[in-house]
Amino acid sequence: MARQKKAKIFLRRGSFASRSVWWWFKRAFLLLFGLFFLYQLTIATQVVWFRWFDPQSTAFIDAERRRLATLDPPQQINQRWVNYQDISVNAKRAVISAEDTGFVDHAGIEWEAIERAMLANAESGSIRFGGSTITMQLAKNLFLSSDRSYVRKAQEIAIALLIDVVMDKPRILELYLNVAEWGAGVFGIEAAAQHYFGRSASRLTARQAAWLAAILPSPKRYDLNRQSRWVDRRTGIIMRRMPQVAVPE
Repeated sequence: MARQKKAKIFLRRGSFASRSVWWWFKRAFLLLFGLFFLYQLTIATQVVWFRWFDPQSTAFIDAERRRLATLDPPQQINQRWVNYQDISVNAKRAVISAEDTGFVDHAGIEWEAIERAMLANAESGSIRFGGSTITMQLAKNLFLSSDRSYVRKAQEIAIALLIDVVMDKPRILELYLNVAEWGAGVFGIEAAAQHYFGRSASRLTARQAAWLAAILPSPKRYDLNRQSRWVDRRTGIIMRRMPQVAVPE
């Protein structure tokens, strides 16, 4: 009898412990879900805000600002906002030609490009390709980081889809051209035009615009190596594409 009582007490204690663990697990899950939902709601609210108002900073600018502050002497971010109508059509054509030729037609995502990138990543054994559109790159620049992971890519896709629903194409391109990184501490097409050519974004020639578009994949690298043969070849390819792409108005 004594053994049976002890066994029953043990079972009751085990059952209580199981319920306690499950209760804490549910609380933790609900808390994490709530934080995740709040994070997504915050991003969605900012996307709607950016439909009409220019961002004061971005995730990429903030990260670069922190890096520049550690230098001796510390350096500042170079960014000058310019309205869409004040950006040379050459710059618009060049960036679309280089980064996303189907920009005006798709809904923020090029699924075939993502599929090709995933296959290439699987073959290489590392995440080297992203298949990002201009809208996806804008999502990354505004809210995310440069880290490469499938979790970040999923978040990038989700934000890009939201951006495409909330904003029209001219606004998306205007935002991207003003927040894209073009060198060490250099952000936006106006700062880039002044930094490399000493002129405003409204006066960029076709070749100058194509050159700026060509260095977008690694702007800091080519800021230091402006005579790169690869960039020259890429510039020629972009210039040949430019007359064929549509620019949103």
